[in-house]
Amino acid sequence: MTNKDRHGMNPNFAAGMEEATRLTRSGRLAEASALIQRLLNGGRDQAPGTNAPAPTAPAPTAHDGRTIETDYVVLDAADAAARPDPAPRPQARTDRRPRTGLAETLAKLKAMTGKARPARVQEPLPEGAAFLSESFGNAAGTRNYRLYVPARRADGPMPLLVMLHGCTQDPEDFAAGTRMNAVAEELGFLVAYPEQPRSANPQGCWNWFKPEDQRRDRGEPSILAGIVRQIAATHPVDKGRIYVAGLSAGGATAAVLATEYPDLFAAVGVHSGLPAGVARDMPSAFQAMRQGGAGTAARRPVPAIVFHGDRDGTVHPANGEAVAAQLAGGSTGLRSETRRDGTPGGHAYSRTIHQDPDGRTVAEHWTVHGAGHAWMGGSPSGSHTDPRGPDAS
Repeated sequence: MTNKDRHGMNPNFAAGMEEATRLTRSGRLAEASALIQRLLNGGRDQAPGTNAPAPTAPAPTAHDGRTIETDYVVLDAADAAARPDPAPRPQARTDRRPRTGLAETLAKLKAMTGKARPARVQEPLPEGAAFLSESFGNAAGTRNYRLYVPARRADGPMPLLVMLHGCTQDPEDFAAGTRMNAVAEELGFLVAYPEQPRSANPQGCWNWFKPEDQRRDRGEPSILAGIVRQIAATHPVDKGRIYVAGLSAGGATAAVLATEYPDLFAAVGVHSGLPAGVARDMPSAFQAMRQGGAGTAARRPVPAIVFHGDRDGTVHPANGEAVAAQLAGGSTGLRSETRRDGTPGGHAYSRTIHQDPDGRTVAEHWTVHGAGHAWMGGSPSGSHTDPRGPDAS
């Protein structure tokens, strides 16, 4: 017998994380911080509510040393960052991805959300373009969003792309980092950037791991679908060409929207994200980020493009394969072909194309070699970007 349950998670670790959740909800953040540090860094103290030592578990990791993003943080960052990391323990390694302690991760996260955020280049809007500030609310809550309306507009309805930022980001940061407004200006489509407020998640993450935020017409999915419908009611939107894409926590939420609203979204882009339904709470979220998971089946196949760095130390690269498989699920007789190429002066990549018997592409999975947790080909004006490409936008 092993000390893991049937889902592969150490039961003491799960019990400890549940206790940390209880402490956080009761406002005892310092205690929750100390407990999760012990759980993730392998401390020998007992986990509250258990009679066994807290287990050893991998800590959230950095990507290539530029910036840090954690997809679920409930701790008080100042308290956790003030605690020194314990001495590193030798341990067996199955890969070469860099790892950092939780205190270091949170210290960098705190700095990044303050003065350390990259300076944004505020490019002037083209004449005739607009970057509007709007809001939508329903019974599940209210979210602000920015809407880019290009100067170059077709005579008829335009496509709409919904862009979901990652943790610690906001619409302006995400727009600057992805340069998606410039692409919209070139090709003539609308871009919406919903904003996740700190009141909904302490680090501004979309709550992809909560059951109430993974279902059609409930929670955050209902708000985001409402934003789409509001834009379609007030702007000339081609309802057959509405798309959603996101980075990390935003990518995971984009996968949720694609699986729950295949009638609304014509295709989806998931960058460094996770499959829909892969987590149901905090412990399973950490497990999925560390190891990957299959998630739930999509209602019906949705064309997808997936980007993931094979050195991503925040969201395991196995999640990229799982997302592509999930969104192409239900398609029969798929043929797959992998092509290898590279960006001049940048990253090499493997591009796997899945096509149906009629030759239509159902999913593309781009594995970017040597890349971490960042938007590929992005601008340094935004956070979580890797300018070395390939250009995900």
